[in-house]
Amino acid sequence: MGGGSGLWWVGRVLVLVQLVTGILGWGKEGHYAVCKIAEEYLTEDAVAAVKELLPDSAEGDLAAVCSWPDEIRFHYRWSSALHYIDTPDFKCNYQYCRDCHDSAGLKDRCVTGAILNYTNQLTSVYQNSNSVFQYNLTEALMFLAHFIGDVHQPLHVGFTGDLGGNTIMVHWYRRKTNLHHIWDDMIIDSAVKTFYGSDLANMIQAIQNNITDDWSNQLPLWEYCQNNRTVCPDPCIYRVRERWRLSQSHSCLLCRYASESVSLACKFAYKNATPGSTLGDDYFLSRLPIVEKRLAQGGIRLAATLNRIFASQGKRAKA
Repeated sequence: MGGGSGLWWVGRVLVLVQLVTGILGWGKEGHYAVCKIAEEYLTEDAVAAVKELLPDSAEGDLAAVCSWPDEIRFHYRWSSALHYIDTPDFKCNYQYCRDCHDSAGLKDRCVTGAILNYTNQLTSVYQNSNSVFQYNLTEALMFLAHFIGDVHQPLHVGFTGDLGGNTIMVHWYRRKTNLHHIWDDMIIDSAVKTFYGSDLANMIQAIQNNITDDWSNQLPLWEYCQNNRTVCPDPCIYRVRERWRLSQSHSCLLCRYASESVSLACKFAYKNATPGSTLGDDYFLSRLPIVEKRLAQGGIRLAATLNRIFASQGKRAKA
């Protein structure tokens, strides 16, 4: 197993094969959009570090490899549980200590745990010039970029009973599919075809326009991390002796990114999407703004995280 697995889940393998098709997060287009948006907000230090770490096949473009964790999921079976979080049915909230575990009950194995792990891997090297290399930093970067996208997809913080909407069979207009797939792919695909001339770049540009115009006053809140943390998917976690543990001074606080997602899942994704129903214009047009804003938030937060990791004062010494 590659160094990207991290020290605290080496050798762990997910064997619940039926979940594999349901942990893809945004589809390829959604992950590309998140990373393309992020690229516009990277500092010079972050741009340089990202290009240094990217594989040659990416040709310097982070967005080109943002779907890599989905593409290797059958090879890295241990990573399957890291794309999502299952929460108790109908509670519409998320708590790290309750919910971040895999199907075997192994703690820290969920998307927020993965974000913290891969952030820690990169930070431990780039903010400590004396650090001994223990990780595959290229994989760490690609996993981190992907998982920050995943946690912003509302049904990746869905209910345990329906596997984040995977078992809720509905029709998207005339096509039979499941609710999770609609949020991964079909809302974006329909929007690109209907409103953006079948060109994903046009959709990304429209989202970027909203970021600089309608949402500009919200960016500081999107980027903010309490107590100057590098990443903040969950404020009750901090680093102790090479791993992340629950703080003794906090109760199991709600994970910010995941809490937003499960709330949106309850208010929008699951609402009026009963098994056998047909979801058409009413559902599409009312949910598309949610999807576009989550793509924007994912991109802004990914950039903010990478900017903090690769800040110039913590630049890794050259070998």
